[in-house]
Amino acid sequence: MPTTQALLVIDYTNDFVADQGALTCGQPGQQLAPAIVSLAEQMRSNGDWVLLPTDVHTPNDPYHPESQLFPPHNVRDSWGRELYGPLKDWYNDHQTETTVWQFDKTRYSSFAGTDLDLRLRERHVDSLHLVGVCTDICVLHTAVDAYNLGYQLVIHENAVASFDPVGHAWALRHFKNTLGATIV
Repeated sequence: MPTTQALLVIDYTNDFVADQGALTCGQPGQQLAPAIVSLAEQMRSNGDWVLLPTDVHTPNDPYHPESQLFPPHNVRDSWGRELYGPLKDWYNDHQTETTVWQFDKTRYSSFAGTDLDLRLRERHVDSLHLVGVCTDICVLHTAVDAYNLGYQLVIHENAVASFDPVGHAWALRHFKNTLGATIV
């Protein structure tokens, strides 16, 4: 029987993490790289799923709600959408493996408008480990959807960050106290 857990590395891209990123959380996000890569390698080595849901946009899309809220970011085929730092190298080394894959998402949640739930259920996954950015936006919305779909949640505190320290702290409490997530 295949593994029943998956790691979701959410939006760990240049635009969200690098100093020159369009919507960067900067140093707090950059400091996550060793923990994220280590966890991805550990999960991969154990035969677990390592998924990289990655925000993708078209500049100035008048129909996308984020166009009114944030500057253009994670534009398809741009430097900003590339995975950040050592995660890019790790992914390039493992992208052909069946347990590792990156996929597009166009909303905060990794479940909204994607086939993630279907693919996880096909693989009998019932526990999700969440890492990435931003804790209080895309990680949070993914966690809420995962909770509502019945997944067990594990949030790796040393592998999530935000550009808003107050929102980050609030989201960590929300994961534990409202969604019943395990914080490690």
